[in-house]
Amino acid sequence: MQWEEAAQGFAAMGSEARLQVLRCLIRAGQEGLTVSEIQERTGIAPSTLAHHLKFLSGAEVIEQERAGRSILNRANFDQLEQLAGFILSECCADVTKKAANDG
Repeated sequence: MQWEEAAQGFAAMGSEARLQVLRCLIRAGQEGLTVSEIQERTGIAPSTLAHHLKFLSGAEVIEQERAGRSILNRANFDQLEQLAGFILSECCADVTKKAANDG
């Protein structure tokens, strides 16, 4: 994952409402939720919710699929795992490096 893609993903999660939507979709698993189901669970107004879903989808942290007249929304678990891996990839590297130099 490149810096730009990681920054876009983290920026998409950078609001309380979008984090709430994303956690709701993570809880739903691969089955996902329709927009109305997300609205019922979060209480976010439909027009505001549409904006947040567009932002999350643009950063590829959620996926959207038309199912008849509804849009099904799912967390993009692969992308979320890549973001977690990106931010944690150098965890404690300086500690290990310092210990090697001190040894």
